[in-house]
Amino acid sequence: MSRMLRYAPAVALAFAIPAAAQTVPTRQVGTATLQNVPDIPADVREAVQRYQNSRAALFEDWMPDGSMLIATRFGATQQVHHVARPGGARTQVTFAAEPIAGATVIPGTDRFVLTRDTGGDEWFQLYARGLTGTAAQLTQADTRNANPVFSPDGRLLAWSRATKGSAAYTILGLDPRTGGTPRTLFQADGAVAPADIAPDASRLIFVRSLSNREDQLFELDLTTGKATRIAPTAAAATYSQPRYLPGGRRIIAISDRDSDTRQLVEIDIATGAQTVLTPGLKWDVESFDLTKDGRVLAYAVNEDGVSRVVVQDRVTRRALPQPSLPKGVLTALKFSPNGRNLAIGLSSATSAGDVWAWDVGGAGLTRWTTSELGDLDPAKLAEPELIRFKSFDGLSVPAFVYRPTGLPAGTRTPVIIDIHGGPEAQTRPSWNYGAQYFADVLQATVILPNVRGSDGYGRKYLNLDNAEKREDSVRDIGALLDWIGTQPGLDAKRVAVYGQSYGGYMSLAVMTHYSDRLVGGVERYGISNWTTFLQNTEAYRRDNRRAEYGDERDPKMAAVFAKISPMANIARITKPMLVMQGANDPRVPQSESDQVVAKLRANGNDTWYVLFADEGHGFLKKPNNDLRREVETLFLRRLFAKP
Repeated sequence: MSRMLRYAPAVALAFAIPAAAQTVPTRQVGTATLQNVPDIPADVREAVQRYQNSRAALFEDWMPDGSMLIATRFGATQQVHHVARPGGARTQVTFAAEPIAGATVIPGTDRFVLTRDTGGDEWFQLYARGLTGTAAQLTQADTRNANPVFSPDGRLLAWSRATKGSAAYTILGLDPRTGGTPRTLFQADGAVAPADIAPDASRLIFVRSLSNREDQLFELDLTTGKATRIAPTAAAATYSQPRYLPGGRRIIAISDRDSDTRQLVEIDIATGAQTVLTPGLKWDVESFDLTKDGRVLAYAVNEDGVSRVVVQDRVTRRALPQPSLPKGVLTALKFSPNGRNLAIGLSSATSAGDVWAWDVGGAGLTRWTTSELGDLDPAKLAEPELIRFKSFDGLSVPAFVYRPTGLPAGTRTPVIIDIHGGPEAQTRPSWNYGAQYFADVLQATVILPNVRGSDGYGRKYLNLDNAEKREDSVRDIGALLDWIGTQPGLDAKRVAVYGQSYGGYMSLAVMTHYSDRLVGGVERYGISNWTTFLQNTEAYRRDNRRAEYGDERDPKMAAVFAKISPMANIARITKPMLVMQGANDPRVPQSESDQVVAKLRANGNDTWYVLFADEGHGFLKKPNNDLRREVETLFLRRLFAKP
């Protein structure tokens, strides 16, 4: 692979005098405002494009005729495409300037409902359309609409709606074939989402989310409007993907009720009694689907980050022929309307994401799409290595490591510690063009740790960083720095920390604790002050976040936040920082980045800042994502330059 960005002389790459001592240079590039960012050299732009031109093919849904809706990007944004047959062309169906967040086919029709927001603001709208023609908006502007589900006959669409400035949710319904004014099915003071509609369309299952650790299941009578909680005396648990089983008296779902891991379970609606369908599993069930007659079940297990798909007879629990799939991470799992084929979406370390179909009766696997990697050779890409290191309290912490290839023996590489968001997310060995890019172009080893609080390792592990234990996950990174110091191929004097969202908080927090052991940090839309974050994150998600992080209105937690917030400890950050933000972010608002940049500069830190006017929580438009990677490259290259 090309090594076009080798380190330039230190004199040419030295950082300027602190920004606080001078006027901050500001310029506009497209929709982005760049502060203190030098011009991007042509070689950086060229290197970025080699990696940024990869694109995934993501399964959205089956059409009634057995063809597929696929999401992919051929321009600046991800759009819906139609694939008529295996290996067929991806024919573009939607042409919006904004990316499509999802598409679901209306049962019994050749039309579908798509989800789209504006500028990353996450105030999603629902639209109905066919493979041709224009889209009809079904929802009210300036509201957030999500979780669309259909009755089996396609005559009822139900979804959840939130409004600005309110924590209340409403479940609405209408006939998607005719549109019109939706009717209110249920209202709640907290977050609720419909999950499935009964076979006779008389009832609906919805989930009330109290936090990322606790959900409640309800059944709503659509005639009377009465909601009844299912299993009200059961221990606190999470529930995902609840579905009615044939007959409508039982449901199937993924839950960690009475378990450290998430299991596939059946629940009797009337009694709440639970039957575990996957006894003995040591890992989480991550997804499942069921044929319409309820006979054939497919589910996927997240085994140390890698997905394994299982197909079985649900009634007898007899294993059916199993698909032999590439090693990867599941992106989709859904049976065709006739139940004969199972769509399986997978992403891997060397594939941006593709779709296969498993013939249940014939036991044949057919590849439907072949995603593009641009100019990249998959045979030369890095395969991440799974390692584990011991933290301060003896906890074993897993991490995936991408190492540059083709270096002379004895070379000590710089290191990027890339911390995921969530915090209840999990870094997995899926397509990560950022890690591949940094390993190749910057010749850096990229380490992606799943610190305590990460998903995928059981409920106990997930809860190890809650509330006042928040900084224990930061100490995990301190232990990782110790581990790096013992590795002969890693340069412990050239380590940078990197993260987005909650990972952005981690980047800031790690910099306040370990600046003396780092050369600098990159954070995108990170939490800089727990109190201001909880006060300013959108109302529809605020209570859920308080349940995870702690309630800033509680004097005891307020004292903890005052102690651990990066803004309270920012004087300890003594190395350069790059901060990036979307102006429309409803989760971590722009004010979190503005205040940390201002304080860093007031303290004399060299701080680069990039603000995208048309993005939210993540940069989804290709020109913006290209620029983001170019700035990161230039910043990290300067950090890693040898004196």
